[in-house]
Amino acid sequence: MQLSVIILNYNVRYFLEQCVLSVQSALENIDGEIIVVDNNSPDDSCSMMKTRFPNVKLIQNNENSGFPKGNNIGVAQAQGEYICILNPDTVVAEDTFSKVLAFAKKQSDLGIVGVKLIDGTGNFLPESKRGIPTPFVAFTKITGLYRMFPKSKIFGKYYAEHLDENQTGKIEILVGAFMLMKRDLYLEIGGFDEKCFMYSDDIDLSYTVLKAGKSNYYYHETTVIHYKGESTVKDGTYMKRFQEAMQFFYQKHFKVSVLFSAFMKVGIVFFSLVKLFQGQPKIKTPPKSFVLYSSSEQLANKLVLILQKKVVFHDLKTEKMVLSSLLKEGAGTEIILDNEFVSFKESIAVLASLKNKGFTFKIVPKYSDFLIGSNTNSERGEIIEIER
Repeated sequence: MQLSVIILNYNVRYFLEQCVLSVQSALENIDGEIIVVDNNSPDDSCSMMKTRFPNVKLIQNNENSGFPKGNNIGVAQAQGEYICILNPDTVVAEDTFSKVLAFAKKQSDLGIVGVKLIDGTGNFLPESKRGIPTPFVAFTKITGLYRMFPKSKIFGKYYAEHLDENQTGKIEILVGAFMLMKRDLYLEIGGFDEKCFMYSDDIDLSYTVLKAGKSNYYYHETTVIHYKGESTVKDGTYMKRFQEAMQFFYQKHFKVSVLFSAFMKVGIVFFSLVKLFQGQPKIKTPPKSFVLYSSSEQLANKLVLILQKKVVFHDLKTEKMVLSSLLKEGAGTEIILDNEFVSFKESIAVLASLKNKGFTFKIVPKYSDFLIGSNTNSERGEIIEIER
């Protein structure tokens, strides 16, 4: 088998459904498998998987054992030559895996491959590529120096600014939302360190791969949506675990002075509080208008009743999707993409093309009864249930 995709889920049933749909489409011409590991979700994630995807391997844990252990459990049952660690709040394009695998096979020193990630508004996520957070690099992050001098070789290392977002190349640290590597290498280095519950696990794995003499790569020629904020509610528990994760990484890999350790503790608390503040709910402004790209007039009529507003319907059976025409709609318009007629790759392209133009976006996953999307990467997204 060529590829095993490991999806660790906790309590994000709707995002998981969309994610698995996109992965199934991306594996259509690949000898691969999907393994969903559920960390004892209180929602109906598992019942949904059994009903919607009976042929997908589902592992149900009796406890929330954390990100590292959950993924290790999944990889232990994987059969693929390559594995891909994938967050449930992601959407891959139909050609994502074929492109990344082709790239991976060409590398003689392959460690981990990551891809270009965007959020639910189409904006690039800088954590797609990062540098090793040495004490100094962490200092530039905590103090905000990386923002003041983003192109500086000295201060721009945290987000690997030496490499443009549209440029493929070697980097040091990748994010756990999408990590593709050889299964043998994963097992050789021991997988994710289970001493860390979550948050610095991807940094630790990336760094361990580098220490094993391999190279990590950022690959920009495919784009994946990462909604973020879905698997984690940024509450007091989040802040505590984030602090513990950063302390775990430094204690494991770096020898630092007592003075610097004290500074880092203060910095971590400050950084955690910022994250906590970012995760607080904000007042949401409802869309002024809606535009639906579909070929289902029935769906258009249902959305009018549900949304209680006019829905401009573009029938893809008779017209093409012309994004430039949407600019006339103006800010405050929500674009709804029916995945039965608009591919995941096309949907991702729409988000990326219309970012920062005042639009919000929702996808209706194929054969599903809900709209899904996120208007910010710092809080949970929005689900609107419909009857198909």
